[in-house]
Amino acid sequence: MSEPRYPSAREVAPKIRAHFERFLPTATAASHPAMMAAPSLADVEAVVDAAFWASLRREENYLPRISLALLPPSAAEQPMCFDTPLTLTPASLTKVAPAVERRGIHLGVWRQDGVLRVWGTARTIPSYCMVLEVAAPGLLVIKHHRGDIGKYVNVAVLEAERIKMIDDRARALPDCPVLVSSLLGFDSPANWNTHLTVMVELAVSMRAHGRGGMMLMVPSGSDTWRDSIVQPMTYGVSPAFTGLADLVGRAPAERSDRAWQDEMADTVRAVAGLTAVDGAAIITDRYELLVFGAKIARRDGSPLVEQTSVTEPIEDGEADIVHPSRLGGTRHLAAAQFVHDQHDAMAMVASQDGRFTLFAWSPCEGMVHAHRVETLLL
Repeated sequence: MSEPRYPSAREVAPKIRAHFERFLPTATAASHPAMMAAPSLADVEAVVDAAFWASLRREENYLPRISLALLPPSAAEQPMCFDTPLTLTPASLTKVAPAVERRGIHLGVWRQDGVLRVWGTARTIPSYCMVLEVAAPGLLVIKHHRGDIGKYVNVAVLEAERIKMIDDRARALPDCPVLVSSLLGFDSPANWNTHLTVMVELAVSMRAHGRGGMMLMVPSGSDTWRDSIVQPMTYGVSPAFTGLADLVGRAPAERSDRAWQDEMADTVRAVAGLTAVDGAAIITDRYELLVFGAKIARRDGSPLVEQTSVTEPIEDGEADIVHPSRLGGTRHLAAAQFVHDQHDAMAMVASQDGRFTLFAWSPCEGMVHAHRVETLLL
């Protein structure tokens, strides 16, 4: 390689290996196929290094979007193997990137005759297989899945010289919302395939449309949330749209079917797309859509929200207490005020720059808690 080495590759390799060593014993004891061993330090460093330099290149003026899976062909289900494996270099990764940029396709990387090579592509890989995604120039995400159909669990995010290791101890924070715990990878697969997958996929889709948006979740069967919304509502939905609720309520056998997964993905995109309209989309905790484009107002008699506790689930991240206006623009301030007035509600806010914040009331802290979770959604 003619490029200089990427220093963060060597720094992050021991941390990545330690993560997989910690969780693999549990994975191999489960019923679903899992990798038999953690990746080596040398392999992690080499894959990160090549992917970083590839992320800075262009192919016919397009930025590469690549997903690399560190596994042998024998560990993948129905792999597509190249007749002549490619060398693991930024140039070869950039060249092949247009063929594998679709979601769910990974370039398989493994040692052949002692040399790391790109042997082909894979779609179905074992759990706890290290996957590295090139998300943007200089932005890499290292992740794995747990043997279910849910979102991959992020292990680390590398932004140029900055390394963000996901801290799984964040789930032990007081009043940690179940959505955050799910994104950290600590919910059960049964839950993931029903209720939690909806919230996670809504969050991912809200962030993906790039316009910024807000979604409020309120208790079903209660109208107290209306006290915090400007009336009349321009985009009320009557009767409530129950597309997501109907999909979640189907029998478990149906939810494992590919057709259900495709229908769920389409419905999630449709509902999340409504958050691009100025204002907030409001759904119940049963996933019934009530309104979109709603304007938030301080509830009569309620004080202005003055402080918010904020955390990010990364190692060495420090909790802070700030005025909600410091978290972003008017969306963040409105979301904090809504949760401050409606303690049984939750607010998700996506910024145009990719930041994502989950607002929930913390009884332990006696204030609104802002969970910065964009590192978990990449």
